[in-house]
Amino acid sequence: MNNKRWVIPDIHGCSKTLRSLIENLIKPGKWDELIFLGDYIDRGPDSKGVIDYIMQLQHQEYSIRLLKGNHEEYCVKTYDEDKAKRRFLGLSFRTRAQKMWEMHGGKETLVSFGVDLAGQIPGKYIDWMRKLEMYIQTEKYIIVHAGLNFKIEDPLSDTFAMLWTKEFTVDPNKIQQKKVIHGHTPVDLEFMDHVIRSSAYQFIDLDNGVYMPNRAGYGNLIGFELQSGEYVVQPNIDL
Repeated sequence: MNNKRWVIPDIHGCSKTLRSLIENLIKPGKWDELIFLGDYIDRGPDSKGVIDYIMQLQHQEYSIRLLKGNHEEYCVKTYDEDKAKRRFLGLSFRTRAQKMWEMHGGKETLVSFGVDLAGQIPGKYIDWMRKLEMYIQTEKYIIVHAGLNFKIEDPLSDTFAMLWTKEFTVDPNKIQQKKVIHGHTPVDLEFMDHVIRSSAYQFIDLDNGVYMPNRAGYGNLIGFELQSGEYVVQPNIDL
């Protein structure tokens, strides 16, 4: 049986779009694998729904690998700061971390959970975010949320770059001649298609900016199949 391995990039709170991608386009069997690149939350309207849906797939024993994105990192940091503040001061104000997080999409996440403060998000969601992986290696690829730091000898030792880097030049000699698959930085569909179909590139960026449906060439959620190199495109139906 030809098992498929699907990579799904930044979802950003677009639960209906994710559900449609998986159920109408990918249609995975239990023998297939779903690999998520992180950034499940923020910006879109239903971050809680995205995590609930993935948790449901996990409960149904689908084969799933989950990477951490910078937005999950931000959320957990904000949660921890809020909990520490209330433990020491007993006060109910927005921390500096929460104000910053809200400016980058955290506000929509709080609304989806029906809370005002990060520390009020149910602990099971925070625990789920804490346990996310930093990167995945296959025979041909290194799969990561944002990218890798090739300015150091071991790119796999810099976890900050894995979450946050915006620009990097792949040095194949430092990663056993593998390609980097990542999200984090939105690219338009035409460029993505060109990179996927060309052997000249050492990276594949799958983030099409699902939360930007009004921008030409953007606003879709991608499913990329590792074995065949084919991909499917689900337009945003949340926004």
